[in-house]
Amino acid sequence: MKHEQAGSRPPGGGWSHSAIDAAAAAVVFAIGVVMMIDNHRIGASWAADGPESGYFPFHIGLILCIAGAAVLLKSLLGRRRNREVFVTWARFRLVLMVLAPTAVYVLAIQFLGIYLASACFIAAFMRLLGRIGWLKTVLISLGVNALLFWMFEIQFMVPLPKGPLEAWFGY
Repeated sequence: MKHEQAGSRPPGGGWSHSAIDAAAAAVVFAIGVVMMIDNHRIGASWAADGPESGYFPFHIGLILCIAGAAVLLKSLLGRRRNREVFVTWARFRLVLMVLAPTAVYVLAIQFLGIYLASACFIAAFMRLLGRIGWLKTVLISLGVNALLFWMFEIQFMVPLPKGPLEAWFGY
């Protein structure tokens, strides 16, 4: 294909390698800041009897901040920035088609419980992305979660997050 030749950009544009590097560096920096703030709160200094509980994690957060800042500056201001497209908008849209529903699923677990949220998640993917028929979708999404409920809650006695449906059934 034409756009795969060296130095050419695929049609439709997209995010460059440098932009992705900058975004990842910003996330790493933010994680470092959160670590530093939280560990400073619990004690990040050297006490008379040795390091406080947040001493080492605080310094790991500091290292993450330094590394994130270095990569961010290099990706934004460096001379040898890679401006080739890392992902086209069309491909990124495909990633979001999985990422966005997964984020909604994780949030839904908090309100519906893991079993009902998982049944809805499986059913949505089967119907919308797989274009699977209703009967097969309902049987698989409910069957898989009934099996998981039996395995975790009854056999292994491992409590997983439950919602109003499980409460209605007495679990």
